[in-house]
Amino acid sequence: MDMSNIAERESVIPYGDVLSEDEIQDVLENSNIVNFNKKEIIFRQNTRTSHIMFIKSGMVKIFKEGRNGKFIILKVSVPNDFLGLLSIYGGDTHHYSASAIQPAQICFVDITIFNKILSSNGEFAAMIIKTISRNGLFIFDRLMSQSHKQLPGRIADVILYFSEVIYNSEEFEFPFTRRELAELAGTTKESFIRTLAEFKNDKIIDLDGSFVKINSLKIVKTLSELG
Repeated sequence: MDMSNIAERESVIPYGDVLSEDEIQDVLENSNIVNFNKKEIIFRQNTRTSHIMFIKSGMVKIFKEGRNGKFIILKVSVPNDFLGLLSIYGGDTHHYSASAIQPAQICFVDITIFNKILSSNGEFAAMIIKTISRNGLFIFDRLMSQSHKQLPGRIADVILYFSEVIYNSEEFEFPFTRRELAELAGTTKESFIRTLAEFKNDKIIDLDGSFVKINSLKIVKTLSELG
């Protein structure tokens, strides 16, 4: 299989390079793409699961709704990420919500067809299992960070998350409001703003509105490790 064919298959669905021609055709015939505007809900916590979803373009916020209108942002999902797999294969309802951070295209695949492919294609099934495991472990690590790290360590984790996981750059723009960043760090908006300002004053980062430049990646990593 040439590289152009692999790229074409992967554009249909993540890990599409391990699917047969018939399986690719099944996905194409049993899926549709839906456009979501910024901040629009893709699926909501406690609603029934019905489709396999993955991101074609844009960026998506995964968050847990708690009592008293409080939220915890669990992760940010980017193109080629599946959405909701933990809930789809863990029960009948979504255990968290997802909304578009920016205009996004989401592909919805019929769950019956997806499960048929999982049953017949072991290599594809193994990749999906690994994806579910990685997502679960990531959320576990995020919650452990919020529970056991001091505030500077949690803010450092947020900076490293966007730098190393989302953007792969030491210069980037926060896609969130300060309130949402605080929800990602598991703190209050005021505490997040104060600690971020301390990072700036200590020359660890440069900060201009939502634009961040990391001046000392070593210090940020040390703060994260020390917690």
